Amino acid sequence: MKKALAIINPISGTGSKKSLPELLGRAYSDLPYELFLTYTKEAGHGYELACRAASEGYDHVIAVGGDGTVNEVARALRCTQTALAIIPKGSGNGLARAVGMPVSTEKAIKALAAGRRISIDSCEVNDIPFFCTCGMGFDAAVSKHFAEAGTRGPMTYLKTMIEQYRVFQPNTYHVSFGESDLEPFDTEAFVIVVANASQYGNNAYIAPEADLSDGLLDLALIRPFGTLDAPLVLGDLMRRRLGGNKYYETLQATEIIIERGHSGPVHIDGEPLDLGSKVHVRLLPKSLQVIVPA
Repeated sequence: MKKALAIINPISGTGSKKSLPELLGRAYSDLPYELFLTYTKEAGHGYELACRAASEGYDHVIAVGGDGTVNEVARALRCTQTALAIIPKGSGNGLARAVGMPVSTEKAIKALAAGRRISIDSCEVNDIPFFCTCGMGFDAAVSKHFAEAGTRGPMTYLKTMIEQYRVFQPNTYHVSFGESDLEPFDTEAFVIVVANASQYGNNAYIAPEADLSDGLLDLALIRPFGTLDAPLVLGDLMRRRLGGNKYYETLQATEIIIERGHSGPVHIDGEPLDLGSKVHVRLLPKSLQVIVPA
């Protein structure tokens, strides 16, 4: 019998996880899998557990938690035959939303039990894996300061956005494309993002036409705009209409190199990290197997 492992982060994300073992056990009782459950104890533990499961030939690993938990497990399963499954318990749920998993625990478990396996692309920025988006500019500044805040939650995030908008200064970037025939260019940008998925999470669509399985990266630019236009840009972001916004530009490539005048924060699937002045993003086609709703 094939084996499946659920890796549960007991403190990440949102909502109680006490009922999960029972719900999963019930859903898997009629499936041809032997289900095992385990809990993470610290940062990085999910990666270790998923690596072990892949090396032992598990059919799939279920990541239960927020984006950090999901990314740890996904990084371990890249380029293996073990598939990622997701029960989202976070606030953003970027990859879960991108592959169509319901955010309701009960609905996610039902979708998982009846799901199908697909292969999606993954990416690396300066050799660091990611799956949805990485970017610089305003969103990276917000991500960095939100991570440093003493409290979490949507009100803290909104407060951080307002504070950063008041002081943020757009940067100028040099963008090139490796061996591609695309012409390099310089641009000033409020936000510059390399996307594999269409959204950050929370249904904020920074790259509305991005596709996880098309073998292409989407470069998404939002150029500087006036204060009066801010509600329009935000509204288009949340309504998946950025493609028609006059401050927005996008193009596709398999390799994207972004250079800036100084090092600084980059958000990688929502997690802030200080990187150097040169940010090199490459695509690994069909490198992660994922269970998605049928």
